[in-house]
Amino acid sequence: MTGTLITIASFIFVLGVLVFVHELGHFWAAKRVGIRVLKFQLGFDPTVASIRRGDTEYSLGILPLGGYVKMAGEHGDPGSATSPDEFPARSRWERFQVLIMGPVMNLALAYVFLAVVLSQGAERFAFEDQPPVVGAVVADSPAARAGVRVGDRFVSVGGRAVSTWEGFLMAVGAKTRVPVEIVFERDGRMTAVTVTPVGTRDGRLEIGDVGALPDAHPRIRQVVAGEAAERAGLKVGDVVVAVDGRPTTFSGELKQAIASHPGQPMTLALRRDGAEVSLVATPAARGGSGLLGISIGDDTVSVKPGLIGALRLSAQKNIEYAGMILHTLGGLFTRQTSPKQLMGPVAIAQLSGESAQLGWVALMGLMAQISLNLGLLNLMPIPVLDGGHILILGLEALARRDFTVKVKERLLMVGFVILLSLMATTLYNDLTRVSWIARLIPWK
Repeated sequence: MTGTLITIASFIFVLGVLVFVHELGHFWAAKRVGIRVLKFQLGFDPTVASIRRGDTEYSLGILPLGGYVKMAGEHGDPGSATSPDEFPARSRWERFQVLIMGPVMNLALAYVFLAVVLSQGAERFAFEDQPPVVGAVVADSPAARAGVRVGDRFVSVGGRAVSTWEGFLMAVGAKTRVPVEIVFERDGRMTAVTVTPVGTRDGRLEIGDVGALPDAHPRIRQVVAGEAAERAGLKVGDVVVAVDGRPTTFSGELKQAIASHPGQPMTLALRRDGAEVSLVATPAARGGSGLLGISIGDDTVSVKPGLIGALRLSAQKNIEYAGMILHTLGGLFTRQTSPKQLMGPVAIAQLSGESAQLGWVALMGLMAQISLNLGLLNLMPIPVLDGGHILILGLEALARRDFTVKVKERLLMVGFVILLSLMATTLYNDLTRVSWIARLIPWK
């Protein structure tokens, strides 16, 4: 199967599962409270296949971008129900259960999938769970210009507390090109500074970066006999702190630096047995790229929590990610989050294909993330979304009367405009991530 076919098949599978679970929540809740379901469909019209069982028609639409559950009397006027098994005839509490169960099922799926992924074990950077104490500051970076120094400990980003490097990087990553207040601790004193993270490309996402790095560096795992590294005096276990004065945090940065210096000397700042060492090495030119003759690795930790630990860790991680997602979504309305953070169906399809080629664990991990996002997005109080319908129910409860269809249609039209704007933004972002299309956009 070609890469394109894998991408298409993976996208249909991922979206199909997530939509099915979401609509199953609505379907199950409707049946539970006694509402007659007329149609359960995956995909949008035109319908390509269907089968009827009792009162319900189960069908597949040709466009795999969504689905829906059609209930009896769903869009009728309050009090217009002619049968107790119609949607308007049920109490507000029962209608609330039907509306809420779609997002709840997505949140539950995210929890289960992430628990399965975590139970398989994984490698992660050792620094991610450590306190966000600055180990290096990139010259002329936003952090450097704000006066951040080595040894400072970050306390909060945009008013949100951060206790680990993972939390700090996630918080800053969502603040591309927008000013954000960062609080750090130095010598027992709190200092607040305003910085504007620059956008760096990480795959298809533009990630915010302030240039503050953890005290983590790549380690030399192997030195090939007779190659440039051995001649320069490099040894197994050496930690490469900087190249030509520029801090190196990840092995990829060191590999790129070596590759870009074919036949050119480079100064390596090392940490060896607790002492600082400086060496000059000249990568050999091989095929137009530099080669030192070393194997490099990052300091990682192996996470294998077991089933119970995975369930507990999944709950913890989903709560953390949910908080970050809600903070990011809220930032869209307060202009604290760049719209470039949004991804649409094209980017999701590409990620699905890439994850599928890495294996089922990677694909399930991606589905957990998307399901969490989908569940939370649908809970937003925007008419058209489930959260919008729940908001209308709440307003009706406060008013102690049901709104007319005409009033609801006006509210839904507002929600439709907002949703259409979000869809247009995500589609634009997706297209600008395609290199040949981006070159055709003059203002990009």
